[in-house]
Amino acid sequence: MPVRTTHVGSLPRTPVLLDANAHRAEMGEEAFGRALQQSVDDVVRRQHEIGLSIINDGEYGHAMTESVDYGAWWFYSFSRFGGLELTTDERFDMAPPAPGGKVKLASFSQRRDWVRFADAYGDPASGIHTANQKETAFPTITGPLTYIGQDAVAADIDGLLSALKAQGLEASDGFLAALSPGSAARISNAYYANDTEVVGACADALHEEYKAITDAGLTVQIDDPSIAESWDQINPAPSVEDYRDYIQIRIDALNQALEGIPEEQVRFHVCWGSWHGPHTTDIPLADIVDKVLQVHAHGYSFEAANARHEHEWTVWKDIALPDDKVLLPGVVGHSTNVVEHPALVAQRIRHFIDAVGAERVIASTDCGLGGRVYPSIAWAKLEALTAGAALV
Repeated sequence: MPVRTTHVGSLPRTPVLLDANAHRAEMGEEAFGRALQQSVDDVVRRQHEIGLSIINDGEYGHAMTESVDYGAWWFYSFSRFGGLELTTDERFDMAPPAPGGKVKLASFSQRRDWVRFADAYGDPASGIHTANQKETAFPTITGPLTYIGQDAVAADIDGLLSALKAQGLEASDGFLAALSPGSAARISNAYYANDTEVVGACADALHEEYKAITDAGLTVQIDDPSIAESWDQINPAPSVEDYRDYIQIRIDALNQALEGIPEEQVRFHVCWGSWHGPHTTDIPLADIVDKVLQVHAHGYSFEAANARHEHEWTVWKDIALPDDKVLLPGVVGHSTNVVEHPALVAQRIRHFIDAVGAERVIASTDCGLGGRVYPSIAWAKLEALTAGAALV
């Protein structure tokens, strides 16, 4: 049986699409829609030609206007929620919601890794892309959160289904990415009583997006770096048990949002944040893996190729993975411009096959490549991914 392959979602936007996003108002919706569909058609075709088994729209419906953008996976949600108002809060200094328990997030600028390596994070020549990111005003919750993204998610769905059909593929061959309640909740709040209420409100709103995607026959990928990444945003560091209580609220909220949605159409992506930094304060996978497996999903996607987490494949030797679950380990990385050799990719895949069996491994990327790796390099990494899988 050939090893199946996929990726985490975001793929490089073309100059044409970046320009269309930047000038959408001047173009008009009809012209913009044509440009977007052509881009989706092209990115689906290219994935199919490379040989990826499970493909998507490149997250092209999550608008980017610049080639380097670490936030499109999250920022898209701001226009799909009612109850938000744009404020003067800057992204890195934003005040997170008040806690419902012992743990409270610091601002992004107070991440422990960012504080330790402040010289590198503040130097545009360091190679850490966050040093080059423009500040972006963030919204604040000022009223009841509602979902108003029906037209936007319908466009995402229709665009991907059309592109899949053009390649002779079925809806079951495709996936669309959507934000998790825990990650959506990391904005300022001036309405709800505490963080727990914010997360619950996000879950109620996002259920509609998840259901629209899966009702169309597609798989929904839940993007939730908040489960692992938030550990670094608590300064000083909490106890592991207090942190586990904190993420349990997010796991429960996500399962609430997934109520009534078939598990076989859900995959869950957890990562430690996609910025190119030292990541010396990442929480170990072993400390949270049981929480991750509580999510009502069929597949679990996680970083397994970068130098901070590659050794953690051994965790799966000791985990009793439920019979109906699969792993989507990253075997090529988003945090380096080095293109992995197919033989190395094959070695990484074999680690997971040895741990859980070949039929339960879908080789993937660590995180999204779009906006983080130069386009030609990103596509070369996907070619290395399928070449490595073929060797296995």
